[in-house]
Amino acid sequence: MYRIFVGVGSNVGEREKFLDKAMAALKQLPGTKMVWTSSVYESDPWGKQNQGKFLNAVAELESDFTPGNLLKEVKSIEESIGKRSSERWGPREIDIDILLYDGLVEQTAEICIPHKELENRKFVLIPFKEIAPDVVHPVNGMTIDELAGACKDTSRVVKSSHHIKI
Repeated sequence: MYRIFVGVGSNVGEREKFLDKAMAALKQLPGTKMVWTSSVYESDPWGKQNQGKFLNAVAELESDFTPGNLLKEVKSIEESIGKRSSERWGPREIDIDILLYDGLVEQTAEICIPHKELENRKFVLIPFKEIAPDVVHPVNGMTIDELAGACKDTSRVVKSSHHIKI
């Protein structure tokens, strides 16, 4: 089993419902166990500012999926929830990103592990730190706690009252 961390976010429509559906679908993947989910956090948009606020959470999974197969499953989950193609950093019903994959480093046209913007995104690092502060980034050797402390992202990230329902 591989130890995997995924980030989930939504800023369109019924954001809470989309997060819940995504987490429930991840939990139901064959050969996969959901170990932990962070609290839900609301954050200002990142990259493109003129859009709604995001709800974000991070989940820890144990799975026997290979990275490529997990990516296919994640894309299928996004599609089943109703994600439409959008512009880069634009609004989205649901977005599921593979953040870290059991210490693996893989960069291809299809997949980038660890996620290439992980250390720059406070909206990911804060919920990640909540569930796994001591996990080490396989490229820079810093823990999630250290990355969160060093992150230069100044956007507002606050704990939401919503709790994942799976």
